[in-house]
Amino acid sequence: MTTPLLSLTWTDSITGHQGFLVIDRLVRGVCSGGLRMREGCTLDEVTGLARGMSMKEALHYDPEGRYVPLGGAKGGIDCDPRDPAAYGLLVRYLRAVRPYLESVWATGEDLGLSQDLVDRAAAEAGLVSCVQSVYPLLDDEEAARRRLADAFAVRVDGIGLDALVGGCGVAEAALTALDRVGVPYAGTRVAVQGFGTMGGATARFLARAGLTVVAVADLKGTIANPAGLDVEALLAARDSYGLVDRAALRPGDRELPGEEWLSVAAEVLVPAAVSYAVDTVNQERITARWIVEAANMPVLPEAEAVLAARGVTVLPDVVVNSGTNAWWWWTLFGDIGPDAREAFAHTRRAMRALTGQMLSRAEADGSSPRVAAHAIAADRHPVIEERYGQYR
Repeated sequence: MTTPLLSLTWTDSITGHQGFLVIDRLVRGVCSGGLRMREGCTLDEVTGLARGMSMKEALHYDPEGRYVPLGGAKGGIDCDPRDPAAYGLLVRYLRAVRPYLESVWATGEDLGLSQDLVDRAAAEAGLVSCVQSVYPLLDDEEAARRRLADAFAVRVDGIGLDALVGGCGVAEAALTALDRVGVPYAGTRVAVQGFGTMGGATARFLARAGLTVVAVADLKGTIANPAGLDVEALLAARDSYGLVDRAALRPGDRELPGEEWLSVAAEVLVPAAVSYAVDTVNQERITARWIVEAANMPVLPEAEAVLAARGVTVLPDVVVNSGTNAWWWWTLFGDIGPDAREAFAHTRRAMRALTGQMLSRAEADGSSPRVAAHAIAADRHPVIEERYGQYR
């Protein structure tokens, strides 16, 4: 593993909470990666996430596209986002790292933070935009900024397009894996951990494809129904933190303890919340055939090795949840317009192609999908550096 280009720890003088920024690699002097806020966030966690972002950017490299892949980075703040002091802490963190945001780091929402909140805090911290470091790479900055703003204003069935494209990508990765082995969608059961932006959208797209969502876990516990949950009703009953109002449950829906999402009878398991959710102990409870990593780093490496020996395939985060980041840049650089139909079609094509390539590489090499994805990214980094200059 390479050493990150930059790694810093910031301590808030008012609350004592810590924030982190890791820049793993630059391409044309710029890097990309979201900002998360969660209690217990660590520098090691942010370092791993930044490395993953470098891979995600490389994996979506298209020499014919207008989108220029960036380097990888990540930000993190160790604080419960529901803490009353969280917003002020966020603003102070953004002020502290403002020089990086103005020149090299483009960021956006991640675990614990919504894009609206990041945008509001960025403005209060004196920033033009949380992606302003990318503006010098654009052919027409004004048109690009307007295109991205228009895309964020698009709503589909009452939900913002930006909150849906990532889940669309996760669903397509899962569906591609099912298609390769001829598993029909009807009768295939899904359990989802986390019902926020990514988990909720993934559940919606999988349900609409014909799969049966049998369990959804939030911070209150697990909601399960072996006959299938009403995903749309649950989406309508969740709050901004992904918590579902239990008053919306139907007679056949059951409330179970939080970790029961692991052992619910399902073929597809979608961890879409925190990192390190699956370890060497609780992996024993999993009966699913596929784990689809909608969250970043939800399966510990040691657990993945044991799961592989048991015949459980893990589709890795660097591919599965990369659709949101790619959609930002496809839109800003002008590969797609601010249109939901175009965004979903482009996301589906890209995610199916990338997932298929990863699975074919894994099969040919006799490796895991994660090793195959990392190998594809490693092949592309020198190509990107040759075209755009060598920046770590």
